[in-house]
Parts: sequence; C-alpha cells; structure tokens
Amino acid sequence: MNPFEYKRAGSVAEALREVGGEGAKFLAGGTNLIDLMKYDVEHHDKLVDVTRLPLGKINEIPNGGGLSIGALVRNSDLAADPRIVRDYSVISKALLQGASPQLRNLATTGGNLLQRTRCYYFYDTALPCNKREPGSGCGALEGFNRIHAILGQSDKCIAVHPSDMAVAMRALDATVMVQGPNGTRGIPIAEFHRLAGDTPHIETNLAKNELITAVNVPSSA
Repeated sequence: MNPFEYKRAGSVAEALREVGGEGAKFLAGGTNLIDLMKYDVEHHDKLVDVTRLPLGKINEIPNGGGLSIGALVRNSDLAADPRIVRDYSVISKALLQGASPQLRNLATTGGNLLQRTRCYYFYDTALPCNKREPGSGCGALEGFNRIHAILGQSDKCIAVHPSDMAVAMRALDATVMVQGPNGTRGIPIAEFHRLAGDTPHIETNLAKNELITAVNVPSSA
C-alpha cells in the first residue's frame, strides 16, 4: 500500500473541497477500497473520511414518496430496518445474502454501489486488465471466466459488478442522490452504472468529485 494523506471531513462542503485535485478519494466503510489499495490495484495520495457526515439516517420522503436512505447507512442497519423489511424486503434479502455480518456492519449504502468487481484478473496486477490498466487487455476473455458476464460484456471486459443491493434497487426504480462541485442531482439507478463498452475503467456516471448522499426508493404502495 502506498503512503497517503488522511483527512476527516466535518461537512459535505469540506469533503468536496478536500477531494478536489488528483489522487484523492472518499473513504467510508473502506471494506473494498482498503483491500484494493493493499493489493496495489488502486493508488491514492489522499483519503477523505466522510463517516462523520450527517448521512447515516433513513428518512421518509414527504407525501408518501418513499424512503431516502442516507449514503452512510450501514448495510446491517438497512437490512434490519422495520420499514425496509416490511415495504422493501428485496433490499433486506439482497443485503443478507452478501458478505459476512462483520462486513455488513462496516459497509455503507453508497459504498455498496461503488464497490468494484471481484474478477481475479482485476486483482492480480501481474495480469492484463483493461479495468485496472486501460489498454492492457482482458486476461479473463481467454482465461478462467466462470464468474464473468454472459450479457452486457464487451471485447474489452467481461467482469461483473458484485452488488446484490444494486440489483434490488434497480427493481425498485431507486434514484441515487449526489452532490458535487456543480450542485446536487439525482441519477436513476438504471443509469448509474455503465456497461464496459470500450471504457471498462469508467464504471459509473458520477461526475468528477461527486459524492453519493442518499438513495431514494419510491413508495411501494
């Protein structure tokens, strides 16, 4: 793991300011990011800790509009929330099918959407991977690819996204709320993740330095 600067943000505005420039990244639960840095898959000069931001609650959207799930709500808390279990059980079931209780106690809603593929070739820096090093090739195409994509792949990448929760959110037509240097906006979950195409290293439609603040799920009524 390369040396890095650590900053703890006290507000969304401070987090956006600190993450500006090259080589910085937001840090929440860190259950995937820290592994990626340990394996030298990702290298960051600065990590901006956002865990103290007020994004850890599940709030009801006015006029029966559904629920707004804060980006820092832990996966374990989300899966156990009575409103989720009652009205959005697909989210609870998806979360409980993934990872271990220890990881769910750390992993966040926003981080779950941003976790990266578990492709063996992505993690092994001795092997080619267009997602890790654009233009180097895709070792999985002619290699061990039992866990890879059947649909939506390209000749540049056949890796799949590991989030079960994202699939549940797609079924519910959720909206990912983000805030960045140019203000706030909502991204329909169907448009949040990108297919590999010719640029598998670009995995979402987040703009530079945008921070996920919540995921809104519409009323199930």
